[in-house]
Amino acid sequence: MIFNNRTMQSRTGIFILSIVFGLLGGVLGGGLVGFATGAFTFDGVTTQMSDIVTPSGSSEVVKLVEESATTEVVQEATPSVVTITITKELQTRQQFGLNPFGLDPFSDNSNTEGATTEQVEVGGGTGFVVSEDGLILTNRHVVSDPEAGYTVTFDNGDSYEAEVVDIDHLSDLAIIRIDATGLTPLALGDSDQLAQGQIVIAIGNTLGEYSNTVTKGIVSGLARDLGAGYTGLVQTDAAINEGNSGGPLLNLSGEVIGINTAVDRSGEGVGFAIPINDAKSAVESVKTNGRIIRAGLGVRYQQIDETFAETNGLKETYGAIIRGDQQTLGVIPNSAAAKAGLTEGDIILEVDGTKVGQDKDLADIIKNYSIGDTATLLIRRSDDTMEIKVTFDEIPEISNKPKKPSQPE
Repeated sequence: MIFNNRTMQSRTGIFILSIVFGLLGGVLGGGLVGFATGAFTFDGVTTQMSDIVTPSGSSEVVKLVEESATTEVVQEATPSVVTITITKELQTRQQFGLNPFGLDPFSDNSNTEGATTEQVEVGGGTGFVVSEDGLILTNRHVVSDPEAGYTVTFDNGDSYEAEVVDIDHLSDLAIIRIDATGLTPLALGDSDQLAQGQIVIAIGNTLGEYSNTVTKGIVSGLARDLGAGYTGLVQTDAAINEGNSGGPLLNLSGEVIGINTAVDRSGEGVGFAIPINDAKSAVESVKTNGRIIRAGLGVRYQQIDETFAETNGLKETYGAIIRGDQQTLGVIPNSAAAKAGLTEGDIILEVDGTKVGQDKDLADIIKNYSIGDTATLLIRRSDDTMEIKVTFDEIPEISNKPKKPSQPE
């Protein structure tokens, strides 16, 4: 599924969708001419070498080792990657009794007699197993429609109906469950250890048709912020296609280091993934509590930049202004923000002295706090600047349909 995120400030080409990695990166430097029997370590992966001789130089050795490591990762990971099919019940109507000489201008020219409903496939995505008893991690935008049905299909053809256990209100993550046991969860790596140029592998349901498509690329950048709650992302060169949303981004050790999420279509090979470390607490929370529990303020906000400030006549060119829309309140009732006295229109400038700016989104700051932690907020209310103390709490239940650009925090 393609999710157009053109409302993101200064990001007219950002799409929240799938990522497939297409370019090869990483070069191992010189001096390797040939091997007899032995082992070779590349990017943390030890590969057995047997009677490989490369008189032409080291590049062929590197290629052989890299190919071997890639193949091994794919073989081990593919059985734990799933295709998610999205279906909805739609009504079909038939027309009867039409005037043979043309449409009757005094009638709607249709009859509900014979109308039927059927399950229609309306989209697809990707996910991967994170527990032996059926928990699957994916993107929130893949399973955000409460009126849709979701079916999970494994590479061997086994299919299961899935239920949405919970969605993460602070990031584009969700966890679904199937009635199955004995599954093999993928190992979760440490995204804090990623480095630019590191080789990564993606497996996903490309275009919603080609399940478990494998592609490869490199880490192009780290800690990228797109706004609207999409912060601290891993950037990668990638061939982007529908259907890969929620799929794993793996290192050559076979560990998940990211969840594929977005692409900037104003260029080529500019894809983004949520670091796996941002998802670990959500997974553990569901395993322990049956739902995702995160600390938060409980506000919807718009990040401020110079353009937004000028357009809206604001003095500050940074911060986060609390604002809802026609369907949602800016301050969620009974939230930590409501208890602290925050109101619609307040501008949060700092959190414990950390400036809320384009390089540090409010959501990125808040995710470092736990339930029960306290912080001092510096806010602007009309013409007054003041400090407000807040105790972070679990975000109260809100609609599971994500809002952009305003995000709950």
